[in-house]
Formats: sequence, C-alpha cells, structure tokens
Amino acid sequence: MSTYRVGIIGCGSIAQLHMHGYAGDDRFEVVALSDPVAEALNVFGDRYEIANRYTDAREMLDQEALDVVNVCTWHKLHAPMTIAACARKPKAVLCEKPMATNMGECDEMMTVAHRNKVKLAIAHQRRFNPVWTDARNLIAAGAIGAPKHVMTSGSQGLLNDCSHLLDFTRYVMGDPNAVWVLGNIERKTDRYERDMRIEDRSAGIVGYDNGAVGVLLQEMVPQRRQGGTVYGEDGIMDIDEQRVRLLNSRTGTWEERPHTGEDASIGQARELADWIEGRVEHRGEASHGRAAVEIIMAIYESARMHEVVQMPVRTRISPIDVMVEMGDLPVERPGRYDIRAFLLRGEQMRPEGS
Repeated sequence: MSTYRVGIIGCGSIAQLHMHGYAGDDRFEVVALSDPVAEALNVFGDRYEIANRYTDAREMLDQEALDVVNVCTWHKLHAPMTIAACARKPKAVLCEKPMATNMGECDEMMTVAHRNKVKLAIAHQRRFNPVWTDARNLIAAGAIGAPKHVMTSGSQGLLNDCSHLLDFTRYVMGDPNAVWVLGNIERKTDRYERDMRIEDRSAGIVGYDNGAVGVLLQEMVPQRRQGGTVYGEDGIMDIDEQRVRLLNSRTGTWEERPHTGEDASIGQARELADWIEGRVEHRGEASHGRAAVEIIMAIYESARMHEVVQMPVRTRISPIDVMVEMGDLPVERPGRYDIRAFLLRGEQMRPEGS
C-alpha cells in the first residue's frame, strides 16, 4: 500500500479537520507544515507532533518532496498557494473552499493544475456527508419527482458560508450547470470576512439546466444551517447535516432518515487517495468548486449590471470590488471591521498588510 506524504499550508482551525481526515486513512502521512505565524505553526505542530515546520510555504514545497499539498489558508491565498504547489508537481492539491476570490483566479488554478498534471480538488467536504449523499441518491431515484425549487439561507458572506449552500444545491440535484443568475446585494457598512470585502445582505436566484430554480437568502432570515429544502414535482425533501426529512405521495407523511455513514473529512481524504490511484473521480474535483464561485460572482455581477446574468460570467475580477472602487456601493456607516477578527492572534485586529 502506498503512503502519500502530505504538507499543509495554513495551520488554523480548518486544518484540524483535514488532519482528522488524514488520520482516518493509513495511506497518508502528514510530514510538514507551513504558516507565516510562528505561534499558529508551533501550536499546531506540537499538537500533532509534526517536526518539519516552515514559515515560508515555498521553502516547504521545495524541500519536502510532497505527494499531496493541502491549502488551508485564508481565501486570498488560495490561488497563489495552489499555483505554487502545482508548480512543484505533487500528485494532488486539496484547497479549502471557496476555490478562489474571482473567476480569473479559478481559471489560473485549473490551468496550472492541468499543465503540471496535478489532480486539484476543492474542500467542499460536505459532499462527503452521508446525509447529503443520501439526499442526492434519493432525488436521482425519483423520490420527489423532478426537482423544481431549492431554498437555502445562510450568513457570513457569499464566499464563506454560502459557497457551501450553492455547492449543496448543485450536489443534491446531481450537479446541474447554472444557466442564469439574478441577484442583488446591500453593503452600507465596510464589512470584511477574512480580509475580503463582503456584503451586509444578499439574495440570489439561479436557473439550472435541469429546469430547477435555486433561491439563496444571505443574512435576511434568522435560519442558518448547512442544507436546504428541495421541492419536486412529487414531494418535498428537507435536508441538513444530521438528517433528511422526506414527504411524497407514497410516504403520505414525513419520513425521517438520520445521519449514518462515514465522517465527511475522512471520506474526503479517502476518496483523494482513491483518486490518486485511479479508482474514482473525486467528488470535490475543481470544476465543482469553480461552479460555486461562478454563481457567487454572477450574483455580484447581476447587482452591478442590474440585469439577469447569462452564464458564463465574463468579468474575471470580483464585481463587488469593482462596485466599491467605482463608488457604486458607498459606505454609509463608516468603520472597517472583519467578522473573523477573532481568528487573529496577539494584538492584531486586522490581517497584516490590509
């Protein structure tokens, strides 16, 4: 059995989930860590007893002969760290979601992976949640008839929390392609999430090529969960991370199907090894991560252009940045703040360089 040498870039809280995943499959050995923040690097390294530690990620990539590189940084570094990793030609790169911060970055990541023959996956790990997969299989088998509408709600910005919800919508329906998007946003405060501009509120309506329409409300209703409600021609399915509730003409009442199966982080890692070995396609393959980012950019672009956006999105930078910098989203309640400032260490209240 092969053993794959793993290096992790970014030693924050999300990296712990990835460590849990690798610990669940004997084919992986995490051999090196990188983080520019020495405290984060050493706390993580001590906890998991990993001796090889670098404050420079590229030095780690050059020194460690890695088979797998795991990018667990904040959003802005997803593209440059993935590009750097792919340039060293490991077998695979697993990058945290969202894939990137705009369409140009997504396409650069896919290009460098392709030219270096690196398998690139994006860590929408809930694709490996047994409940979500049960829902996907039920819908494919016709349990609620053809899906017509999917309702979701979230918070903390489109790129953060809501990238999971858009990925959820596609995943449970068998990954249809978005055809058009209508959206709008409100940004009256100078709000950031991990050093990325985000909106105060937003709404998006997405038309898919299977005929279904998805609706996403962000910071507009109190409900916040990872999942949603799918309405079909012959039933309703209500889904979160713990259970599926199914109602159709055959059940006549709500049937509850609880969580049973493999831990999502372990499943994500296991399938990555299987993908490297040519056994399967990875559920997190980069095109799916790109699709979620494209819908987000389309919501922003619809707000910017005041029109229904027909896919593909042609603006390669983030339309919310364009709107702010052009003065189309003036801050009415001044004072920059980052909703993830609690992740910083020491006296910092803003990321360095922001």
